[in-house]
Amino acid sequence: MTSTPSYPVSLDAQLSPELNRWLWLVKWLLVIPHIIVLAFLWIASFFLTIFAFFAILFTGKYPRGIFDYNLGVLRWTWRVGYYSYQALGTDRYPPFSLKDADYPARLEVPYPEKLSRGLALIKWWLLALPHYIIVAILHGGLGPRYGGLNLVLVIIAAVVLLFTGKYPQSIFDLVLGFNRWAFRVAVYAMLMRDEYPPFRLSP
Repeated sequence: MTSTPSYPVSLDAQLSPELNRWLWLVKWLLVIPHIIVLAFLWIASFFLTIFAFFAILFTGKYPRGIFDYNLGVLRWTWRVGYYSYQALGTDRYPPFSLKDADYPARLEVPYPEKLSRGLALIKWWLLALPHYIIVAILHGGLGPRYGGLNLVLVIIAAVVLLFTGKYPQSIFDLVLGFNRWAFRVAVYAMLMRDEYPPFRLSP
């Protein structure tokens, strides 16, 4: 029996065994500083990705500095989402950092030495279209964000946590899979990898 090959975008998280029953009610307030910073980081990421697009067209390479920056923005976004309403998987406040950190939510994307110039023209709008539709259902929009089926599951988990003090493992597994899917698509749309994202929730 052959094993499923791993995808180069690795998103993982550890569910905290001791989550506060009430803290999730105010996390929307606690993450406001992160949301403000991330808004500016994503604006910069948008323009840098356009620059990277032209760099790939002419050189077949993603500028390393831009790649590291965009990966940092994605990591920061995942940590904040994991702390708040994208997962509610930890009560540990996320760091203000683009770098990889010792945190329960991790994201890794290996740097590609070479990228297809032709794929850069079509993968972010045409090839990724089926994934955009799925992510819109799972997350209520394009890319990793709060909403859709994922938010419904997180709210259910929060209510269960409120009354039992436990986050249901089955819901956590689905939420992690939904986020794994969204971030794979985000990496692909940001032209950071050429490998087509798999249609699965598992690693």
